[in-house]
Amino acid sequence: MNDMFSLNGFKEASRRIAPYVRRTPVMDITLENDLTATLKLENLQVSGSFKLRGAMNTVLSLSDEELSRGLVTASGGNHGMGVAYAGAMTGTKATIHLPENTPKSKVEKLKKLTPDVIVSGAVWDDANKLALKAQAEDGKTYIHPFADTSVIEGQGTIALEILNDVPDLDVLMVAIGGGGLISGIATAAKMINPEIRIIGIEAVGAPTLYESCKASKLIMLDKITTRAGTLAPRQSAELNLEIISRLVEEIVLVNDDEMQAAASWLWNNAGIATELSAAAAIAALHTGKFTPAKSEKVGVVICGAGTDGFA
Repeated sequence: MNDMFSLNGFKEASRRIAPYVRRTPVMDITLENDLTATLKLENLQVSGSFKLRGAMNTVLSLSDEELSRGLVTASGGNHGMGVAYAGAMTGTKATIHLPENTPKSKVEKLKKLTPDVIVSGAVWDDANKLALKAQAEDGKTYIHPFADTSVIEGQGTIALEILNDVPDLDVLMVAIGGGGLISGIATAAKMINPEIRIIGIEAVGAPTLYESCKASKLIMLDKITTRAGTLAPRQSAELNLEIISRLVEEIVLVNDDEMQAAASWLWNNAGIATELSAAAAIAALHTGKFTPAKSEKVGVVICGAGTDGFA
């Protein structure tokens, strides 16, 4: 699967989406245990998260015929926002299926972009079945949130930016939901610097890729128990599992309370407003679930905005 991607492909994706996305800043921060990290602030992205990159790259790669059929997707919130923004920017109708655990604030924000927002099903996997049904019955063009090469290329543009700004990073820490973000970042980052270490972080209540990597096969979780809805598919996809198994050195698990504490810390100490998933890497560093070597320079992707730190 490695030949699916090239560094030129990621660079072309970066050029393609540049008129539509923000080149988000980086900032250095000292954590409460005196560790330092460089944060890539994708919470400042136009749509509120990194997801716009993959959605925009995919939509801009579609044919006129595919666009004319309208777009459909399923999302925990952020990918839906990305697809809705991409649809609005290209004049394309978009239907977004959301699970019932999506925060109401995201549902209302999405409804301002597209009237076709459908909330149904307990978790993402349930909403995704309805999106696939709309694809089959209505002919809409389906955009997968993580198991799509164009989406992965779009997310990988983050690696190009952070390694251009901070080329001497030794470690990149990335939260994992379905695996599209870390697949793109790991692939692009390793093409630039094969020695860089990629560390994934999942929720204890949704260890989808942790369990799949451990079993060397896709695992369908029996249930989801985390409040971090954007980290909560019951199953990933073969494409993402293959990339993550090959390129990600370690996946660590953090619980909701640890993410909540990290989100509150980011707000109270740096004025950074994040959802639980975006604080997952900080939680891993604060709790010692992952401890870099003293000589290692660490980068952290703050993947999405939210109000969880205000609680």
